[in-house]
Amino acid sequence: MSKKPSSQSPVDIAREAFQQLAIRRVAPTPEAYRAAYEEIVGTKSEIRAETVLAGFAVHLTQQPGDIGKLGLRLSDAFEVNDWQEYGTLLDEFVEQYFPARNLVPHGELVPIDLERQFIRDSKKEKMLREVLARVLTFNLASLLQDAPELAAESQAIGAELKEAFSEQAMTEVITRLKQLSFQIELKTGDIAEQQELLMRLFQLLLENMHGLLEKGSWLSSQISTVQELISGPISKTSLADASKTLKEVIYKQGLLKNTLSEEKVTVKNMMLTFVDRLSAMVSTTSNYHQTITGYSQQIAQAGDISDLNSVLNGIMRETKVAQDEALLSRDEMIHARQEVQKAEARIQALETQLVHMGELVREDQLTGSLNRRGMDESLEREIINADRRNTPLCVALLDLDDFKRINDTHGHATGDEVLVHMVQVVKDTLRKLDVIARFGGEEFLVVLPETTPEDAVQIITRVQRELTKRIFMHNSQRLLITFSAGVALRAPGENQADLIARADAALYKAKNAGKNRVIFAD
Repeated sequence: MSKKPSSQSPVDIAREAFQQLAIRRVAPTPEAYRAAYEEIVGTKSEIRAETVLAGFAVHLTQQPGDIGKLGLRLSDAFEVNDWQEYGTLLDEFVEQYFPARNLVPHGELVPIDLERQFIRDSKKEKMLREVLARVLTFNLASLLQDAPELAAESQAIGAELKEAFSEQAMTEVITRLKQLSFQIELKTGDIAEQQELLMRLFQLLLENMHGLLEKGSWLSSQISTVQELISGPISKTSLADASKTLKEVIYKQGLLKNTLSEEKVTVKNMMLTFVDRLSAMVSTTSNYHQTITGYSQQIAQAGDISDLNSVLNGIMRETKVAQDEALLSRDEMIHARQEVQKAEARIQALETQLVHMGELVREDQLTGSLNRRGMDESLEREIINADRRNTPLCVALLDLDDFKRINDTHGHATGDEVLVHMVQVVKDTLRKLDVIARFGGEEFLVVLPETTPEDAVQIITRVQRELTKRIFMHNSQRLLITFSAGVALRAPGENQADLIARADAALYKAKNAGKNRVIFAD
């Protein structure tokens, strides 16, 4: 080998010597390294191999990152004269930073096609290859269940990737992988478009159903719930919560609906009875009229008083029969009318219950306060009223103090009882126009329409005092329940989110100030 230019640094020469040893698969002992070093420089060196190896390790320690760490390990191996460890570290260094991609891996046969060049993976590349093959074979294939042909192709590519140890084979795998990626992109676009069209169709169907319903129908609230759900980001949790609530409401509404149907059948039967009696009255009146007409002819043909007395007795008898029939029909119709009125009252009460059941989708099942949906609707309605009437609108965000400690110490069932107790106290203390809603967890939002900031703070403070007075007992032990609150006055044109955010910031200040406080937002 020709002599290297004199400008080449010893470190460069050392690096090349290590690479030559790796290519030849020769252990980097001091003797082997000295021979490779002298072969590269083309002359016998008086420098000892140990000196160069030590200098090489020191030079690496001055480098950043993993190379510097490798230098420290090499230095440690040199100090204890552990050349086996030193050689192992050098092999890893050369394999990672100078991979010999044109060599046949040790222990493998040379293929008949000599143009195919083998690829020797580094440790990182091997890990990436295995992970990618697993993703293609298992994860991606399972996600493509609706497209069996793409799933099969993904599994096939994953299997081939494990055996692709030549540039040609790897190129073929990459080409197929690109095609698969393109096909998945097209398939995903088609699925997304189909879902969007189905969602639009569903929304149109709901809108048409809502338009056909009578105002105040018990189905309106359920349809509104579904419409709100599909209008926003859909998640597994939101779908599960909505399904659970609707199932309970639909079940209870079904019971009431069956009772309502029975009452309507009762009214129908009463009306049929009324019509039958009316028909009987008409029939009786018609027969009476015909009978009187016959008697009239007999009177015209009567020859003496005895004949007239006989006719008169007949008239009196028929009149009595007709009168009795009329009185009986009248009594039955009066009774039927009373029963119809009672049934109508029961039907109206049942329909009111159905509407109320529909409204339950706006309530929190545990506490009986409004849920997030009911809160949004109520607050939006009060914002519109405040803008129209030019009146102040305040909100208060309440958060129970040390609620986690209550759950951890006494259990979640007790924590639920505490929430119910607090909501009941708040409802009993607030004015009729005020509304409380569960904002999330142990947080509650109180909407205070037509209320100045001073009055709002005073109202929430009064609730705090009342909560302290109303003792909550658990296992014969008194638990002190308090809350911190942030109160905010809505600015002109301010939306819900910003208003609640300012109240939340004030609540945070109340917590930091020592809890059981009411802070007004800036």
